[in-house]
Amino acid sequence: MSPLVQSILAAPHFHRFLYRFISIYSRTFRLRIENEARWQQLIDEGTPVLLCAWHQQIFSAISHFKSYAKYQPALMISRSRDGAIIAAVARQTGWKTVRGSSTRGGKPALRSMIRHLERSRLAAHILDGPTGPMGVVKSGAIRIAHTARATIIPFSVSAHRALYFNSWDRFMLPLPFSRVTLRFGDPVRFAPTNDPEAFERQRVRLEAMMAPCLVTGRSLWGKEHRN
Repeated sequence: MSPLVQSILAAPHFHRFLYRFISIYSRTFRLRIENEARWQQLIDEGTPVLLCAWHQQIFSAISHFKSYAKYQPALMISRSRDGAIIAAVARQTGWKTVRGSSTRGGKPALRSMIRHLERSRLAAHILDGPTGPMGVVKSGAIRIAHTARATIIPFSVSAHRALYFNSWDRFMLPLPFSRVTLRFGDPVRFAPTNDPEAFERQRVRLEAMMAPCLVTGRSLWGKEHRN
């Protein structure tokens, strides 16, 4: 990538333009929200909540997630160049960003996420980010939930018409004027454990719960092939 392109992608003006484009594009969606009030009630009752989603589906949620800025929520994002752009867009929505991932800076980032979650009571985590494998839950979400005594809320997106990119995550872009549903699952609580086998059972259980939400097909017109 040329230095000129790098400087453009790093510029605050580009980040503001990108966020505005996403906001305008998302307004074309015929949006439906399911089961949102249940986890918000948990926060009101003092329970920390960790929203968990697949990397594939984060675009569709960006605009709506601005409505959660009142909670001062946090999101863990990788230290890559792409991560810097995503972090800048996330900050435009009022989310705090913690930089780190399973490949670089993971431990301090997890500690920061835990502290923030204990304080603000809302955070989000991308289960298979930043580079996959697709549909494989990494350990971070379970570790955060254990230490912060947080309830996990599975989150997924479906669209009746969408484009799926030829990327590792089959990135989903709903087409304009598509019916898009943001769906929050039932609360999941995992008892903290130091037993590696028990921890792995919890990780596999979360992965199995989230697997039906993942779209494995790449049809332009949104013939979704879910696990």
